[in-house]
Amino acid sequence: MEKVTGIGGIFFRARDPKALAEWYRRHLGVDVVPDNYEDPGWHQQAGPTGFAPFPEDTTYFGDPSHQWMINFRVANLNAMIAQLESSGISVELDPEPYPNGRFARIHDPEGNPIELWQPAGRDAMPHS
Repeated sequence: MEKVTGIGGIFFRARDPKALAEWYRRHLGVDVVPDNYEDPGWHQQAGPTGFAPFPEDTTYFGDPSHQWMINFRVANLNAMIAQLESSGISVELDPEPYPNGRFARIHDPEGNPIELWQPAGRDAMPHS
């Protein structure tokens, strides 16, 4: 069976796409899609990726009007938290260490939930 090889993009609606894209670039290092074919886009490191549809009544994403949540892998969760907090971004650290790593939650300026994940090991997968 032919399989996909990874996520090629994440596309979502935003009230102010340019400002939101700049927030992701400035605070999380996610470069926006270039407006030409010569400039490189954002490249992520190889690693595990969770793909998990949730029940429509889940409370895991917070506000029920939000239909998605992105989980970004990070190398050093403590350093990322310090960087975000120094920029005035509120971070909610999950105090429980899981077998697959550590997690924290933030929200972008439009209220979309973002989970930050520092994997515990090579084969770690996000929790759901």
